[in-house]
Amino acid sequence: MADREEVIAKHKAERKELLAECQKLKHGIPKGDKKRKKEVMEQVARLEAELEARQKQELLELDTQKDPVVDGVVEAVSNLTTAEDTPVLDGAAADGIMPQQQQPKKTSRAQKRRDKKSAKERERDVRLKEAAVENLLGPRHQENLKLQSLLAQRGLKVYQIPSDGNCMYNAVKHQLSQRGLQETNESLRQKTAAIMRSKQDDFLPFLTHPETGDPYTPEKFEEYCEELVSTPAWGGHLELRAMSEALTIRMEVVQAEGPRVTVGEDYTGPPIILVYHRHALGLGEHYNSVVERGPDDEDEDDDETAR
Repeated sequence: MADREEVIAKHKAERKELLAECQKLKHGIPKGDKKRKKEVMEQVARLEAELEARQKQELLELDTQKDPVVDGVVEAVSNLTTAEDTPVLDGAAADGIMPQQQQPKKTSRAQKRRDKKSAKERERDVRLKEAAVENLLGPRHQENLKLQSLLAQRGLKVYQIPSDGNCMYNAVKHQLSQRGLQETNESLRQKTAAIMRSKQDDFLPFLTHPETGDPYTPEKFEEYCEELVSTPAWGGHLELRAMSEALTIRMEVVQAEGPRVTVGEDYTGPPIILVYHRHALGLGEHYNSVVERGPDDEDEDDDETAR
């Protein structure tokens, strides 16, 4: 049986493989083919959901096998019976004697329905307990606790951004709006692509084909920039660098694993702060924004820790 670190490493590799596969699917969309684009995005969403569900199940099985307390709970719930499930025997039957004239009663349809309902309720109880174990032991929950602690030290908390491929741009947009600066997801993408195109030599060397590892050609780089503008392509460190330069604003990324990452160090003034989640979604990566903590947030943290 593989230990947890091995399973997490395998999951990380699987997410990278799926990311490469999804990028290949997106790059294969003919320009202007909206129908094909919709089909590909639906396929990508399905692949992500399937991978997330399988990996969650693998972690759950690993955790429950290593935790005798959880094993006991699940086994106890699985073995629960109701009065309807346990036949009541008379004295002779209890002694192992079945009177000749007494024949086993045929189960009625109503009884079968009750038995089926009872079995579903027991299964539901098991699933609820499994979900509770997963929430406490899973990497997503542990990452959220660490991020919550890091942000609390700075008087901040996470502000949730939708996970639609535009999360990094919309997180920056939210941060700018708190400063009275108005941008849209589209304008931020356009400004980012413009910087990357104007300084191709600074960005092209860091882009490679996800499958072959070959460096991008100038033509492929132009396709990449066009996709950045016209599709909900996920943004990463390169796009963050370009956006920082386009806005002349320093940006800081807080993450649970590893130190804070800063881009645009030469710019003065308070930085835009983003939160990077490795385990938030099926593919792992997601960006959120932050807001200042209020007086009621400490009580909510206590409740969350208790859960």
